[in-house]
Amino acid sequence: MALPTGTKAPDFTLKTMTPDGLADISLSGSLTESNVVLLFFPAAFTSVCTAELCDVSGGLGKYADLNAKVIGISVDTPFAQDAWAKKEGITIPLASDLNKIVTIAYDVLFPNLAGVGDTSARAAFVISKAGEIVYSEQTPTPKDLPDFEKIEAALKAL
Repeated sequence: MALPTGTKAPDFTLKTMTPDGLADISLSGSLTESNVVLLFFPAAFTSVCTAELCDVSGGLGKYADLNAKVIGISVDTPFAQDAWAKKEGITIPLASDLNKIVTIAYDVLFPNLAGVGDTSARAAFVISKAGEIVYSEQTPTPKDLPDFEKIEAALKAL
């Protein structure tokens, strides 16, 4: 079960691809700029994950207007994430949790997805600039999307 609201969000530093190559992305560094929406997703190049992150990328302006940065996290390599993002036009930063450390810290490990191994569950967290989880959701199945209206409501309340 995902970490509950009111919990201090575990900090992390993961790898991401930028136009300049491989780089670090951290929660603490992102919180200096804005609130953060973390979107855990099971796997790049899958239909539901593609739809979710393309929709979020298309609506990034509304998150910026709510003083929020969106970061996607999966257990894919940063190279696979980058190829997928380029293919699909995904513009949010994607962080590679290849070793599943952050997925486990947020308690959103999905065991043995489709018989291929453990992945991140589909989950969403809104984290205030103070580092507190103010919204937490793990969907019932990997095919279900987070409730983006509730995510936006949580951001508006900050």
